[in-house]
Amino acid sequence: MKHASLSPAALRPSRSSLALAAVLPLVGLQLAHAQSGPTKLAAVIVSAEREPTLPQAAAEYQAEQLMSRRAATSDTASLLQDIPGVSLYGAGGASSLPSIHGLADDRLRIKVDGMDLVASCPNHMNPPLSYLDPTQVGKVEVHAGIAPVSSGGDSIGGTIIVETQAPEFAVPGQGLLTQGEVGTFYRSNGDAHGANLSATLASDSLSLSYSAATAQAGNYQAGNYQAGGDFKTSTATGRAGHALPLDEVGSTAYETRNQTLGLAFKEGRHLIEAKLGVQDVPYQLYPNQRMDMLGNQQQRISLRYQGDHDWGRLEARAYHETVDHFMDFGADKRFYYGDASWMDPVKGAIGKSTLDGTYCPSPLTPGCAHGMPMYTQSKTDGLSIKADIALGGKDLLRVGAELQQYRLDDWWAASGVNMAPGVFLNIHDGERDRKALFVEWEARLNPQWTTLAGLRHERVITDAGNVHGYADTNGMAPMFNYQQRDSKAFNALDRKRSDDNLDLTLLARHQIDASRDLEFGFARKTRSPNLYERYTWSTWAMAAVMNNFVGDGNGYWGNPDLKAEKANTLSATYDWHAANREWGFKATPFYTQVQDYIDAIDVDPKASYDTGFKGLQYANQSARLYGIDLSGHMPLAQTGYGRWGLKGLLNYTHGENRDSGDALYNVMPLNARLTLTHQQGGWDNALELLLVQGKHNTSDVRNEISTKGYGLVNLRVSHGWKQVRLDFGIENLFDKAYALPLGGAYFGQGKTMSTSQMTKGVNWGTAVPGVGRTLYTGVNIRF
Repeated sequence: MKHASLSPAALRPSRSSLALAAVLPLVGLQLAHAQSGPTKLAAVIVSAEREPTLPQAAAEYQAEQLMSRRAATSDTASLLQDIPGVSLYGAGGASSLPSIHGLADDRLRIKVDGMDLVASCPNHMNPPLSYLDPTQVGKVEVHAGIAPVSSGGDSIGGTIIVETQAPEFAVPGQGLLTQGEVGTFYRSNGDAHGANLSATLASDSLSLSYSAATAQAGNYQAGNYQAGGDFKTSTATGRAGHALPLDEVGSTAYETRNQTLGLAFKEGRHLIEAKLGVQDVPYQLYPNQRMDMLGNQQQRISLRYQGDHDWGRLEARAYHETVDHFMDFGADKRFYYGDASWMDPVKGAIGKSTLDGTYCPSPLTPGCAHGMPMYTQSKTDGLSIKADIALGGKDLLRVGAELQQYRLDDWWAASGVNMAPGVFLNIHDGERDRKALFVEWEARLNPQWTTLAGLRHERVITDAGNVHGYADTNGMAPMFNYQQRDSKAFNALDRKRSDDNLDLTLLARHQIDASRDLEFGFARKTRSPNLYERYTWSTWAMAAVMNNFVGDGNGYWGNPDLKAEKANTLSATYDWHAANREWGFKATPFYTQVQDYIDAIDVDPKASYDTGFKGLQYANQSARLYGIDLSGHMPLAQTGYGRWGLKGLLNYTHGENRDSGDALYNVMPLNARLTLTHQQGGWDNALELLLVQGKHNTSDVRNEISTKGYGLVNLRVSHGWKQVRLDFGIENLFDKAYALPLGGAYFGQGKTMSTSQMTKGVNWGTAVPGVGRTLYTGVNIRF
């Protein structure tokens, strides 16, 4: 396979809807006219080879290295789970949230094909990585803790860069390149299945690519995964005639559809690329949220120029994204609420002792609520430009600018006559604009020493419009009076806020000898609050519990006076390895202190109970996190039965609130992963042991649930031929029952909107369990 030297970042394919696929024949005619014939050829992948830059990534994977994991998951974030320092917050089956050293979600800069995407949901059900199927990932790069300022700002925990496959071109003068891949998978637990397709048609200067992937677990009416044993005491779902076994984890079904379309033009050392993408999620249910995603549509387009010049390299990008998001109660959660929902149309009153809500004749029936419809719409526009300027033969100067404009509306339609005709404006005319400039200097002082110094200034401006609750008149139920009180106080504020954020990165790498390297540095990173942290306004319990993106069941409301978080991190990596990298060991200790860390506080002194769910407000405090990542690999033996090896990692993170002495929420306990590997011919196999310590250092202010320690055994077997790959595996081989340390509180079924749960609800104390034994298989065919 030939490679053309153009840029350090592999050029990635673009995305689009099925409707956009209609342009395939038109472009195909142009390609055919440009070339002599449809001969199938090896591809030219546009890339470049340079010496490693600073800082060294915690991990970097290409598509081939991810193949063995694709059949086991429909969640792109789970591809990161064996990277040192990375853990995952539990969410839906295709949308978990990465965490690096205890800092997650918006505290990380996550780029998808160079775009800074934003979760547009009060429960963060649509995080950036959820917009890619695992089969569409071409490259993953993770910077844990200390990240260069050129990789992005407005984050304090690290950077995750995910790219789709690079565009491919035909060998000049030898006809068209036509190639593709088709695949499918099945997983036994939850009846998960799906398919993927990709195709490329290219000349030596023009490349057209298309990919589509769909994944489904269960279906909307039935089908969830089973835990390794019984974990609850009730089978009720809140829907008459529908019960879940005691080992079935409710609200874990999902269906996703992702499509991409890419068009790239290459001329000499210059490339122009257009990418389009569409996602349609009919449903994705959530076992740790009171609501479920019952619709999510995203459309995005990105245009990029990249090229080499005599003075260096230039890259420019513009992108646009829209999101339409809808939530309500899924099939495993009670749908009808209110006094009328206790009435059976034939038997009459059935009493409030039942957990089931019966059918209400009409949404306008007094005392009846039909679900709780919630809508979110957002629009994101971005522009960036970056230049890598060669200074002599050893130094490199990076300069750049970025602009982003984000708009958000979040509203809840009336549910039942008691709320009608009003609409609850959770966030109205939300705005969050970012403007950034950065400069970064990488210097190779001598063959042993390389340094990096970067400075970034970013201005973040946020604002939101006037709001109101379901009703604006007095004399109604007390809950509406609370809404009127809170909305009047919010509307009287000057809500526009401006943050001037300064990031600094200082790094050095010393090559001690051919087998030892030392990298160390300091970073100051800043992050401004997101719109939900600043501008959610209602203290009403039912509204507050809707604003929760950490899955703990508590209710949250915002604080317009929140300051930007400022994190100071010290970190070092000692890398001891063979000269040929056949074996290696890395140790990375880190220490982070966060000023104005956005945590939660009890605003009502009477709410200081130690069980149940709470109402909490976001507030600036001070935090400290420290720990160590260890990882390594080594060969064991080369025998007639193949090549045997061993690899492993260990992660430890401790996080605490320095003001209260409380533990930080959702910090992964000590964990280790040890894998025995085997390769022979086309076989690539692994036997993995995962060990996790019990989580007992928990957040008191959130009444975080403790979990017990556990150990799991996973088996992976794969065989590859020239054009066919077959994967097989067993996750949780011994069907171990365990709770997810970062899975949150279980809300997979039942009366999830009961406000009595704010004091001591039936769900409190039950953590979301992990998946029981799962057999999976997948096959991919290239053509």
